[in-house]
Amino acid sequence: MKIAVACDHGGLLLKKAVLTYLNEHGYESVDFGTCTEDSCDYPDFALPAAEAVAQGKCERGILICSTGIGISIAANKVKGIRCAHCHDTYSAKYCRLHNDANMIAFGQKIIGEGLMLEIVDIFLHTEAEEGRHRRRVDKIKAIEEKYFK
Repeated sequence: MKIAVACDHGGLLLKKAVLTYLNEHGYESVDFGTCTEDSCDYPDFALPAAEAVAQGKCERGILICSTGIGISIAANKVKGIRCAHCHDTYSAKYCRLHNDANMIAFGQKIIGEGLMLEIVDIFLHTEAEEGRHRRRVDKIKAIEEKYFK
């Protein structure tokens, strides 16, 4: 599985940990930056990562900023992206099972490395459920079709 990874300066330390985890567990990763602690703008990095997932170049994505909020909002502006802002294992499991989330976002000032990697593992190993949940995701897609012209 190929994973898009991106952060701003506020998420650089956790991004490095995610890239190491992905490499050690046999995932292919694409690093969309940033690579320095210089102040930068999270939309500049969320956008190309989200586009890679939306276009099928990467199967899933992991985003990190200081809170996880801004970077997830930016990613969710891309048609086809369902980015969940998660800081617990329950949300990580159910964002995949019920919402078929294809990206996940974290806040480096909110979560520690160990818990984040546990959540990443759940996110990457959980498949979306069908049935009523697929119907709901299809309704989300219909909203996108209406508003994303």
